[in-house]
Amino acid sequence: MHPSTVSRALSPDMKHLVADAVAQRIHAAANALGYRLNLAAAALRTGRSGLIGVLVPDIADPGFPPILSGIADQLDAAGYATIVVDVGAHRSQQQFVDRLIARGVDGLVLATVSLRDSIVKHCLDAGIPAVLVNRLDGSARLASVASDDAEGMRLAVNHLAELGHVSVGHVAGPSNISTGARRRAGFEASAARAGLSARATAVEIAASYTREAGREAALRLLARRQRPSAIVAANDLLALGVYDALAARGLGCPIDVSVVGHNDMPYVDMLSPPLTTVRIAQRDMGEAAAKLLLERIATPAAKREHIVLAPELIVRGSTAAPPA
Repeated sequence: MHPSTVSRALSPDMKHLVADAVAQRIHAAANALGYRLNLAAAALRTGRSGLIGVLVPDIADPGFPPILSGIADQLDAAGYATIVVDVGAHRSQQQFVDRLIARGVDGLVLATVSLRDSIVKHCLDAGIPAVLVNRLDGSARLASVASDDAEGMRLAVNHLAELGHVSVGHVAGPSNISTGARRRAGFEASAARAGLSARATAVEIAASYTREAGREAALRLLARRQRPSAIVAANDLLALGVYDALAARGLGCPIDVSVVGHNDMPYVDMLSPPLTTVRIAQRDMGEAAAKLLLERIATPAAKREHIVLAPELIVRGSTAAPPA
């Protein structure tokens, strides 16, 4: 066989250019010789590794698997493999980014950035195609896909106002993360538009997006002189912490305090009571981020897009009219 024919037959992307009978003979010979395609060697020739790095803040957060699934499916369809890195709360993003670049990844999807994050400039300086998903940086220097956080809070606050709540608290996410800052701003703006007074719409900031941090912030809200009759949490893990705080204070949900989450992570419909929450299109978010990255890889000078996806309020058993 001519070397070019063998090359095409052994290439997953070019195998269709070779007749089936010929490809079968080539694969049989390759198997007999113990030959395996060396992707590292191919990357030296083509300048492409076929690998994409994805950085997530907490792999144990149930909200991220649907995003990762959307990313991986789109990239797999385009012939790319995905390397997922769990950055964690206290480790350096730059360290992981540099390791991935050193391994020749063709691009990065970042779900880890803060509002003023040096990793954005680091990626730009390195010339690596990168996009943001779920979280944004304040400078908008990288293409991104996120949910409409302000609209999500408007849906939550209006739902509670329509039920008759006039005292609504907010357990906000960390203020250095876009979802924390933007959802808090959306909550405060929506509460004002709904006619709720600033005194009756207290905010407590959680130290992190964890159940434990949500519990501590909710306990502070419940200890206020004017206890809220409803609490809007910046994500569902924080809402779980609100449930814990209510139980610790001997309060019922929703008989004493209604609770609204954000994200609609898996299994919140199985809580007792099932959680009313703002559903964000997590899988769609991942798919859109992967498509944006593929565009950046193919056309580095492509226009920098910022895609905003519409959320949806899912009403379940954790919200009701306030107690008389």
